[in-house]
Amino acid sequence: MKIRPSRPGRKARVKPRLDRSQIVQAALDLLDDVGFDALTMRNLAKKLGVKAASLYWHVHNKQDLLSLLADEICASMREPDRTLPWRRQLEELGNEYRHVLLAHRDAARVLAESGAPSGPHRLRLTEILFRTLLDAGFNHKDAAYAGFLVSDYVTMFVLDETQDVNTDAADASKDQSSDLQTWFKALPAHEYPSLIALADYLTAPNADERFRFGIEILENGLETRLERQ
Repeated sequence: MKIRPSRPGRKARVKPRLDRSQIVQAALDLLDDVGFDALTMRNLAKKLGVKAASLYWHVHNKQDLLSLLADEICASMREPDRTLPWRRQLEELGNEYRHVLLAHRDAARVLAESGAPSGPHRLRLTEILFRTLLDAGFNHKDAAYAGFLVSDYVTMFVLDETQDVNTDAADASKDQSSDLQTWFKALPAHEYPSLIALADYLTAPNADERFRFGIEILENGLETRLERQ
């Protein structure tokens, strides 16, 4: 019987422990770094230093990840002053929601593609919005439809205004706006008088001013609707 010398065993590789909060924070960091299109389970696993299969113990799929990420994005949402008139509350909600979406790259796209609210933060935001409308006196159907309308307006507005996510793109966008303005004003005046007259506002709109305009129009329409009830 031969006795073989023992060989030093390999040290077992310790797998990093994961939890959902750690995964969501890493996903948010990855979103800010590379944007929505590069936010994949594979890239997220690489950032966490694990295999993609390890993520599926905590997150079922990409859609589940988006839902968790959307909820985290809305975590910092502040409630408006409940003593204010409903229009002021709605305005504060719209401004706060836009501010939250602008805080992270492609956040509006995450919210748009994450499905219905399911996490505590988004549910809280939805509850605040619908409660504001119900307290204002809207009937149940109008309150529900108005809530959808306000939420969709803010999300789609931010989605549009954040198409360019880096400085170079933003600078290029300014040049393009100037070129587009020149192009508009060079159009045949007898065929496109309206486009020429509005060129300054069509090619370089003030985002803050345009957002406030939209909120005001929504509120005016909702107030008219409320008065008819």
